[in-house]
Amino acid sequence: MKPLVLVRSGGDIASGVIYRLKRAGYPVIVNEIAIPTMIRREVSYGNAVHRGEMVLERFVARHVSMIEAKNLINTDVIPVVTDAYLDVLQAFKPDVVVDGILAKVNKGTQAYDADLVIGLGPGFTAGVDVDVVIETMRGHRLGRCIYDGSAQPNTGIPGNVGGYTHERVIHSPAEGLFTAKRHIGDSVQANEVIGYVEDIPVRAKITGILRGILKNGLMVTEGFKLADVDARCEEFHCYSISDKSLAVGGGAMEAITAWEYQVEKDKQFC
Repeated sequence: MKPLVLVRSGGDIASGVIYRLKRAGYPVIVNEIAIPTMIRREVSYGNAVHRGEMVLERFVARHVSMIEAKNLINTDVIPVVTDAYLDVLQAFKPDVVVDGILAKVNKGTQAYDADLVIGLGPGFTAGVDVDVVIETMRGHRLGRCIYDGSAQPNTGIPGNVGGYTHERVIHSPAEGLFTAKRHIGDSVQANEVIGYVEDIPVRAKITGILRGILKNGLMVTEGFKLADVDARCEEFHCYSISDKSLAVGGGAMEAITAWEYQVEKDKQFC
């Protein structure tokens, strides 16, 4: 029996980890927040919280209670629960925890939460609050396992996609209710209105395809990430797990399989 993995977050990067592990036969449970705010909803298993079920690349994720989740762990369905993290830890006692929240700070994950604890991106220190950190910044180090220290610090500049960095990401101009006027997969023009925060228009900065947009009807704060426009204009990119997510997922897979190998090796000398 492969070790049970609890993944904190069902966002797009975490979904690369979830997919890699599930594809390799690991039992996975996802712990998402009650009202997810990911913008790349079509490539996020955590979107099951909004939809009830989310189908993404071979697998179905389903928003369920913890009691229902226990019956799904060893099936092809990925259970997504929205209970408090500590409650989920106590109920399932996972062998591995992967913190994929990507908040740039640690949101309560500790190295003693499981036999192996992995943090994605900056905000964690291997050997202190987690066992392994996976690099999430695009470039030569993407997906590498870090066993001493931290990932590269957050620069505040989005990764280069289609020749654009900060121009492709759209943030809220104010606090209030977000109303989406366009959908993921829509083609948009530079300066086109894609939604409103209260009565303030939200405009695309570049021409491209809407790769992600916040769910309609959510409350946001000023500066909140609302949308992502991809200048490459490939519709496939909107509905398939990204190269970055899969690279990070591969790093998490390496960390887990290396840990399993070491555990078995240690048993030989006991």
